Amino acid sequence: MIAYKMYSMGQATSYPLAVTPTVYDIKGNADTPHEYGAPPMVNWQDVINLMAQKSKSANLEDTFSAFRKESHRAGSYGDETLRDEVLKRFNLYGLKTWMDKQYVKIQDPPASGYNRFVFKRDAEQQPTGFLSYSANGTVTGTVVYGHYGTEENFLLLQNEMRINMSGKVVLLRASENTFAEKVANAAKFGASAVLIYADPSDYSFEENTQLFGHVHLGSGDPYTPAFPSFNHTQFPPIKSSGLPKILAQTITAKMANNILKQLGGQDTPSKWVCAHKLGDENDNITLEVNNVLVEKKINNVFGFLEGLVDPDRFVVIGAHRDAWGYGFSASTVGTSILVELARSISEMVKHDRVKLRRSILFASWSAGEYGNVGATEWLETHLATLNQKAIVFINLDDVIQGYGEFKVSASPLLHALIQKTLQEVSSPASTGSLYSVYGKGNWESNILEPLKINDTAYPFLAFSGIPSMSFRFRGQRRTYYAGTMLDTQENLSLITGRQLPELTQLAMQFAGTIALRLVHDHLLQMDLNKYNGVIREQVLDINTKVSNLKKIKPKLFSEALSVKWLITAMGSYRRAMDKLTTDIQRSDLDITEKCRILNDRIMSVERHFLSPYVSPRDQPYRHILLGNGPHTLTALSEHLEHLRTNDPKADIDLFHEQFSLATWTIQGCANALAEWPISISGVAQPQSDPRQ
Repeated sequence: MIAYKMYSMGQATSYPLAVTPTVYDIKGNADTPHEYGAPPMVNWQDVINLMAQKSKSANLEDTFSAFRKESHRAGSYGDETLRDEVLKRFNLYGLKTWMDKQYVKIQDPPASGYNRFVFKRDAEQQPTGFLSYSANGTVTGTVVYGHYGTEENFLLLQNEMRINMSGKVVLLRASENTFAEKVANAAKFGASAVLIYADPSDYSFEENTQLFGHVHLGSGDPYTPAFPSFNHTQFPPIKSSGLPKILAQTITAKMANNILKQLGGQDTPSKWVCAHKLGDENDNITLEVNNVLVEKKINNVFGFLEGLVDPDRFVVIGAHRDAWGYGFSASTVGTSILVELARSISEMVKHDRVKLRRSILFASWSAGEYGNVGATEWLETHLATLNQKAIVFINLDDVIQGYGEFKVSASPLLHALIQKTLQEVSSPASTGSLYSVYGKGNWESNILEPLKINDTAYPFLAFSGIPSMSFRFRGQRRTYYAGTMLDTQENLSLITGRQLPELTQLAMQFAGTIALRLVHDHLLQMDLNKYNGVIREQVLDINTKVSNLKKIKPKLFSEALSVKWLITAMGSYRRAMDKLTTDIQRSDLDITEKCRILNDRIMSVERHFLSPYVSPRDQPYRHILLGNGPHTLTALSEHLEHLRTNDPKADIDLFHEQFSLATWTIQGCANALAEWPISISGVAQPQSDPRQ
């Protein structure tokens, strides 16, 4: 145990702090200053109680009504109407407000005519759902059923069922992974097109329900990758590497069933539990996609609640407001929580003597349904400085999807804070805390799940290096209507057991409590030890695979390639975390500037996991632990598997280079965290060189 100097009733007190998790319990008195130049602080338990009271008193039905619209696609009149309503309310609550403007390219369904397909000699079908950013054109091929379109599914078809996917039109179920991942996997195995439908065993939709989504394997405007979409900035013609080169289209369950019942060929694998065939050379289909690429002006709306100690350090709370149709669960609920949090916290500051050390930025994004375009363009606009000022991003999209489970996806730095907040927030039926209701047993396995690439929080974390989180109440996936025209308030109320107001209040309280903790306390609530485990797990996996490969292929690795360098870098990170813990322990937290310096060091952890050796344009998700691309430790592990199986994609020299760069990225993070002394030449000198 170690102790940190905190405050209670105006007296300096040492509160015990376990090294893991790094969460600080801070007490305070409303009438006593806590730091030189800092405002009096309200007792933290009083802040929790106030947040709970504000959540329960929120007039959610009126707010739902204000933001409920049948049509509000990005850049439309409906989107602009909601934009103005958000701005009006932010101004009413006394926030500092502004809007940004982006000119983005998004793909809409055909302006005239249809996307269409013909299977065998059946009548032409014209689905009205669509997948934005599909390739356009006409493809003729034979149908293969590919289940959910995961890489595992395609490998099974290729290696066990001996099906050549080249030129095939793959029929896939929705669910399990994103539309973009399904299409990317299909393209990787040589397919020419993808059809996606909602299977009745996964969803309780009516058989004629149309699906909407996008297939850009990334986020933001895919025609300005890693750059902001300003109309006055002239970029050379360029496209995101995540744009598919094959056709993709959604179809209804009825259309899919008509195809499935006519498929010939082999039986589906027994593990898929399907009653139809996989398809053969007689199952011909012609698919035509005619989507239209248009440029639209979109606006993000911001409301800023300024802190008193470090006003230039802020928590970002955001939600997108556009939708394919009604989008009640997809956008209306999140936008309503956003404006109610802005109202509640501003009232706490004005009327309840709550003082914020740091600031809160409330953000309403546009074009979220097209791949988090508005949010990502804002990140790209401020790429150079944002991760030095933004403490955490809290995503409010899709927070109510049903009832029965509570799930959180977040940076490991936030896990301990999440656990603490789960214990502080009560369940809607007052049957106990969120922790006692949903976290019994192993709370991490019950509640935590990985961030997905289509989550708005993902680019904040993996592109910008800002600790981020999303959360959701979830029921059975078959009753979730997002991405359809059935996403209405009535349907969401039905699948939540008529508990929509209570669940929304609880989501508001959970998000608000986390945000307030991060702007209330002396030290940021970051669990630095958590990444020790993440790094250790991945490094040990690589070490095991390298050791095994050296035994079966001793000539493959040179003596120069040693895992001990990576293990040394891992040890450097652990020692750096220990040093920061010691620095906090020895610091006089009465001094505001000292707290700021320590917090800035804590904030630097996430961004230093961004590989400095890859271009944001080519590999936008640069986080080596949680990102996506050949620079990640996960990719190194996969590359070792390719080397073991003599996969043509394996390249020992490329692996060696990626391995070295990953090692130095971890070492660089350790250097920054430990605040190494600066030499005369101005270069930080590590206490131990991983090359030795």
